Amino acid sequence: MSLTITLRHLQHFRVAASTQNFHRAAEEIPTDISSLSRTIDELETRLRVKLFVRGSHGVRLTPAGLRLQARCNDMLANFREVVREVQEAYAEGHLPLRVGIADGLAQPLLSMRLAQWRAAHPAAELDITEMRASELAAGLRHEELDVGFSFGVKPEQAIVQEAAWSYPLVVLVPSGHVLAGQPSATMPEVVSHPLVVCDPHYKPGVHRQIDALIRQHTHKPIIASHACSLAGFITKIGSGCGIGLADAGHMLTMKRPDVVSIPLRDAAAELTTYVLYRRRKAELPATLEHFVAHARAQRIKDGPA
Repeated sequence: MSLTITLRHLQHFRVAASTQNFHRAAEEIPTDISSLSRTIDELETRLRVKLFVRGSHGVRLTPAGLRLQARCNDMLANFREVVREVQEAYAEGHLPLRVGIADGLAQPLLSMRLAQWRAAHPAAELDITEMRASELAAGLRHEELDVGFSFGVKPEQAIVQEAAWSYPLVVLVPSGHVLAGQPSATMPEVVSHPLVVCDPHYKPGVHRQIDALIRQHTHKPIIASHACSLAGFITKIGSGCGIGLADAGHMLTMKRPDVVSIPLRDAAAELTTYVLYRRRKAELPATLEHFVAHARAQRIKDGPA
């Protein structure tokens, strides 16, 4: 009697075990109920065990089924890891590195690092996609991306976030604001005014870093407005809604007569950009490892130059 167990057997069993309802499992896979039943029957026959107890109100797992369920996800995950390693071995010389850019990053250092990589590794193509921070995290988690750049995503075990570089923070004020004529400003001065801040749902990394800095100086900041994008952030400040904090790198890409950028007199006030990748049991593929190291080169307080 054959003991061959296929991925199809395990995949169908996993869904059936999680739903404990063959009809719902067939819809989720998707397949027809008879095909699902045959697959489960084959698996039980080849293992020589009963995995489910069938009843008029559905099915339930036997002790053997519970044991297989506990290991099934690991077996499928290990297989996907092997497949990914094989694909990565092929990709070293054939497939582009899939790079996600989140939070509307437009810093000169990001462009510089990507251009330097292209120049040093002309055969290692880059496939760059813009997205939100939550989409970046999901793309890395589901192996749809190889690496990403962001101001930070919600910490999770599956994703590594390493500081790549930091830009000093500057204060943005409307051109007619009382602070506009000053050569610099302090954080106590900043938090005494109504503030425009990033919405935590759209730019969680920016919000987390800036909010931590603000609350070092006040427990009750005056939040005038939340912004969902850099464009909205600048527009709200320019229209007089309040003042805000941004990194010097982005300000190099935006010159506007209605907004004045003032240096912040706080050497520790900076905004960090992170390079992110999926955590792996094995070592990183060589190309990805080299790319991450390249992104982190000279990371400490890189200035706007």
